[in-house]
This record gives sequence, C-alpha cells and structure tokens, in this order.
Amino acid sequence: MSQLDTAANAPANPVAESFLNCLARAKHMTEPFDYWLLERALPDRDVDEIAALPLPAPSAPVFNGRRETNNSQRIYFTKENQQRYPVCARVARGFDNPPVRAAIERETGTNLSSAALRIEYCQDAPGFWLEPHTDIFVKKFTMLVYLLDDPELKTAGTDIHEGPPDFKYLGSAPYGRNLGVIFIPAPNSWHGVGHHPITKLRKSIIINFVDPTWRDKWELA
Repeated sequence: MSQLDTAANAPANPVAESFLNCLARAKHMTEPFDYWLLERALPDRDVDEIAALPLPAPSAPVFNGRRETNNSQRIYFTKENQQRYPVCARVARGFDNPPVRAAIERETGTNLSSAALRIEYCQDAPGFWLEPHTDIFVKKFTMLVYLLDDPELKTAGTDIHEGPPDFKYLGSAPYGRNLGVIFIPAPNSWHGVGHHPITKLRKSIIINFVDPTWRDKWELA
C-alpha cells in the first residue's frame, strides 16, 4: 500500500490518519513470525493524553508471567471510559472504521469483517513480566503502542521468541514514546515481556480486534 493510496483512503480523523501513515511505512519482519515495527503510531497529543490518564495502576499486582492473574484491575477503553475521557473516544473512533480495518486486512492478511475493537490501557509496575505465549485464537489482530520516553525502559518492549521447547529469545521491539508493534495471533507468534527486567512503570495500550465469540463484551470499545 503506497503513501498516496493511504492518503486517498484515509478518513478525516487524526488518529486514523496517523495510523494509516504509520502502517504504510512500518518495518515488516518475517522471522520467526510476521510482525511490524511501528513509529509515530498515534498523534502526539493523544499519546501524551493517554499517558496522563488519571487511572490507577494495579495495586499490589501479582507477577507470575500471566497478565490475566490481575484481571480484576485491568482497564479498557470501554464505553464508560470513552464518555469520561475524550482521548479514549478519539482513539476508539480512529480504529473502529472501515478504512482502517481494510488497511489492516490488506497489510496483514487477517479478516476483521466480524471483529470487535478492544483497547486495554496497561500500567505495568517494576517486576512485571510475561512468559512466552501466543495470544488466544479469538484475537484477530494485536497492536501495542508504547507511551513513555524513559531511558530505563528502552529495552522494555515486547520480546520475540521462538517456540517450544526452548522459547529462544530473539530480540525485543523498541520501547519508546509512540513506538509499537503489530502481529497477527498465530500458533507461532510467541512473545513475552521481561527478558530485560522492568524497573520503571511501563505504560502502553494494547489494541485488539476480537471475533464474535469474545465473552467479556463489557471490555469492548
């Protein structure tokens, strides 16, 4: 997809325009699975407003390599949070529109025809880690956008691994303000967090499209 095609098809929405331009210039990696490294994924204003949201980080989180262990404290861009915080609504509108869905499908090969948008706001405390894993099959698209520029977090991006039995670490997506990574959940899309220890609060958003069998509808944007 060329920059010209992107501009011609972009909706009049700053979030969508930023993402479409970002996707057009993303660095596509193919080993050990397909993933895309992102720069300037969102408008700068929105990155800063998300990072400044007055939402609490998890209290006394349990670190056992699985994010779902702290499910009761997880935060999403729900309809309620979109009403409360305009930036949540702007980002949700930017991604939940036909031109963005079509661009994702063209670039990645996934099918979003019946998928719903889910956006999680993550504030991972020092000591956080995720074991190598693949996303569950009901997720049709995963995108992470990192929110902070902190030298102590530069190695805190998503880790890329080979699969079993050794789960060899191959590298990490760069962590930095408005950088990110996309992948399509698949049996070989092994990834994690924490190969390099997390020593500062690590903020990001996770953007998923999920299929109609997703059970926790309240999480959806």
